[in-house]
Amino acid sequence: MAKTVLVINSGSSSIKYQLVDLETGEGLASGLVEKIGEPTDGHYKHEYNGEKHELEEPIHDHEQGLKRVLGFFEQYGPKLSEAGIVAVGHRVVQGGYIFPKPALVTDKTINQVKDLAVLAPLHNGPEAKGAEVMRQLLPDVPQVFVFDSSFFFQLPAEASTYALNKDIAEQYHIRRYGAHGTSHEYVGSVVPEVIGKPAEGLKQIVLHIGNGASASAQISGKPIDTSMGLTPLEGLMMGGRTGDIDPAAVFHLIRNAHMSVDELDTLFNKRSGLTGMCGHADMREVHKLVAAGDKDAKLALDVYVHRIIKYIGDFTAQMGGVDVITFTAGVGENDEIVRKMVCDRLAPFGIKLDEEKNNTRSKQPRVISTPDSSVVIAVVPTNEELAIARKSATIAAEGKDSYGNEFTR
Repeated sequence: MAKTVLVINSGSSSIKYQLVDLETGEGLASGLVEKIGEPTDGHYKHEYNGEKHELEEPIHDHEQGLKRVLGFFEQYGPKLSEAGIVAVGHRVVQGGYIFPKPALVTDKTINQVKDLAVLAPLHNGPEAKGAEVMRQLLPDVPQVFVFDSSFFFQLPAEASTYALNKDIAEQYHIRRYGAHGTSHEYVGSVVPEVIGKPAEGLKQIVLHIGNGASASAQISGKPIDTSMGLTPLEGLMMGGRTGDIDPAAVFHLIRNAHMSVDELDTLFNKRSGLTGMCGHADMREVHKLVAAGDKDAKLALDVYVHRIIKYIGDFTAQMGGVDVITFTAGVGENDEIVRKMVCDRLAPFGIKLDEEKNNTRSKQPRVISTPDSSVVIAVVPTNEELAIARKSATIAAEGKDSYGNEFTR
């Protein structure tokens, strides 16, 4: 019997899930639950064996949504009782100063993840709730938290420390935690094989760019720096987030626009970035506007690329060079225009893009630079679900985690 892990990603009003085959790395079934707790009908989508099943109905909370998801597996397949499920892995954005490694889901760790919601208010609460519900629905299956910030717990102190008053920083645990760590770790581990170079000593920059966007610098697979900070707001421009912005903008808006903390949080995290500049978070729509001559969209795209170039330069200097730059996530994997814009800006440094390879759509990891390019340019589809599944299966097999928690039925 195959061994599988059900990977759950709970958001404030949505749930994404995938059943992963540990042997092949393939997603056997996947789905989406949308509009949880919203006044309009919610939407379910379950895909298995080439068939898509959808349902519209009011979804009051995560418990209702997850019960329906388990019903889909029973009705449409594969039945979890026959799928060899060994664990349920829950993606959590923020492990903070508590979780440098994955953790079993227990009453204690659920409360700890909830407490860390102050560092990721849009994510940790729903992620804890999803784990709480699944633990009740599948009590005989080990549940594991896998943290996006864990990979960047290894950052050197000079990269993780803000130049903030030392006592305040220590009291309130303010440091750079990073995010998208599961993706950066996975992609970084795949790159050496893709480009045919040893991992040892390899200097690489991974660009995880999509609706959320971040960059990392890695040497020998270890993180040297990353663009996100205390929260996922810092760094690159994103679909709805500002990315880097002078913190004094907060003071300015409080004093002059009389905005509350919640209003500023919404402005910076949801109403800015591409959305705030040109009305669309979807880069495909932005390109359409640019082609139609929309000046706001053109500026938004230019700012987006400018920020990427800025971090490439920063990380290259920190590492004393770079061997490979890898694009991943929604925009990175699928947007040849953004990749070309970035590489064109780097052409003075000897970076050469193979236009034909860049314009070819593929779901396979690949090199898109020319053989004589000074830096290898690669595209590697991320697979956070597989990474989460593998980590969860390891914890489940051991029956305990690094924090002394043990799984008991």
